[in-house]
Amino acid sequence: MKPIRNLILAGLMAGGMATAAQAQVLSFSTPPQGSVWNTMASVISGEARASADMRLVVQPYGGNAQMMQAVNDALAEFSLNDVNDVITAVSGTGDYATAMPNLRVLARVNPFPVGLYVREDSGLTAVSDLAGRSVPAGWDAFPIARSHISAILAAGGLGWSDVEQVPVPELIRGSDDMASGRVDSAFFAVGGPKVAEVDASVGGVRFLSVDANDETLRRIRDVRPAFYFSEVVPAPVRVGVPETMMFVTWDNVLVAGAHVPDDQVQALLAVLFDNREAIGAAYPPLLALNIDTAFRGYPGVDYHPGAIAFFEGRGLAMASVQ
Repeated sequence: MKPIRNLILAGLMAGGMATAAQAQVLSFSTPPQGSVWNTMASVISGEARASADMRLVVQPYGGNAQMMQAVNDALAEFSLNDVNDVITAVSGTGDYATAMPNLRVLARVNPFPVGLYVREDSGLTAVSDLAGRSVPAGWDAFPIARSHISAILAAGGLGWSDVEQVPVPELIRGSDDMASGRVDSAFFAVGGPKVAEVDASVGGVRFLSVDANDETLRRIRDVRPAFYFSEVVPAPVRVGVPETMMFVTWDNVLVAGAHVPDDQVQALLAVLFDNREAIGAAYPPLLALNIDTAFRGYPGVDYHPGAIAFFEGRGLAMASVQ
């Protein structure tokens, strides 16, 4: 009878551990409220709570460095970021003075087009029109924006010396400063809720167009090698996109800490891809979720073993590095 008793005890212990894991509060680190990543994390977390009973909460931080540090140091479990920034953080280069070796990629989420936008009544329509005009700079609380704006300016044939640099600390403040007239342009991702807010407050905004060709592609990849151009068509959620336009783009990825158990990683990925329609209904840009293109290898950063098991369990092999 002892073996049977041991099996029963083992089952009870496993059940207790599963209940404890399910009850554990998991944290999703993001930039401040109003940013695209904060919105995406809020939608994903809401669906995880509703459909998988995961106790997932969103914790805003001041910027990328803080939210990556939180995941690396096991103060948060998940985050969303530009894959270039994750690679930089892992290596401890660029804006990261200290390497963060505990960051792991879980999945490619979607392409992430970004741009500089202006008040519609400014008369500006292209990035090249910003020559001699003011552009947000500094970004002490959101340093990732420096390289992004550098690439956008390069795609418009400009450099930092061609524009007036106005210091702003982070995304939301940058858009508020543009709305108030302190700076001529602001930086944001297409589809960002803050862009819609500014649009309503100033009577209209528009993103500035860039020249997408082989030469400007070389220029933006000199800034970050994973940048590329993507075509964006007008849609109600894409405020400030009046016609089909090309944007500087990168791959947005879901990130976890090495400390996160495999089962929690797999549970979140199941929510993400099995409930894509519900997630996309809450935030349309997430309709770009596609499990067939989500398992993509990147140089300088590893996938979480739980994510590898998830995708291989769905019959998917890692795509080769671009």
